[in-house]
Amino acid sequence: MSDEQSEIDALTQHPGEAHSAGKLGQRLNWLRAGVLGANDGIVSTAGVVVGVAAAAPGNTVAVATAGVAALVAGAFSMAGGEYVSVSTQRDTERAMLAKEIRELAEQPEAELDELTGFYRARGLSAELARQVAEELTAHGALAAHAEIELGVDPDELTNPWHAALSSFLAFVVGALIPLGMVLLPVGNPVAITAIAVILGLLLTGWISAALGQAPIVRAILRNVLMGSATMAATYVIGLLFGVAVA
Repeated sequence: MSDEQSEIDALTQHPGEAHSAGKLGQRLNWLRAGVLGANDGIVSTAGVVVGVAAAAPGNTVAVATAGVAALVAGAFSMAGGEYVSVSTQRDTERAMLAKEIRELAEQPEAELDELTGFYRARGLSAELARQVAEELTAHGALAAHAEIELGVDPDELTNPWHAALSSFLAFVVGALIPLGMVLLPVGNPVAITAIAVILGLLLTGWISAALGQAPIVRAILRNVLMGSATMAATYVIGLLFGVAVA
């Protein structure tokens, strides 16, 4: 088999390989939403319970009530935000696909020329690019155009329910870390919560960096510093209000 034929076979069998990173991002959308949800659950709930614990030391009922309220409100807020955001993305993908379907039906030759142009831009010769475009069009015109032009797989559109559910559950799991620690009947609840939160933020920072292929140390430091600053701010506010009430 010639090198040219091998290249044609590779392109026609894997027409969306150039956008594999984008497709992988779509498949990991729910996981990314989950990591962000867990991180937000840890930080926001820790801020609430630490602030209340500082304002009303020893008042377990007040801390628990505030923590549960923060957990429920935050989980639904995160899930709702993810659902709306990903639904908008999905609507955009559908609109682009509908436009592509219409163009393929109304001007197939122009679309074939356009697809040829994409492969010419990738470095293929005019003849080879035309042959690849024709074979891909015969195999599945919409899939060929959607993947190379839009970076969208018509069979794998983003799912808002996956993102929303993942974010909701992850927020709850994350929020349970500071809520559970601050209610432990041993030691200093604020100190124990702070240590647990920092460990949780180390984990979510590492996971988010790994998923995004970003520098891990920088992501972890950013995560821990922001979370620590949140707890410190709410703790000081809690102390001030506690003193004022007293």
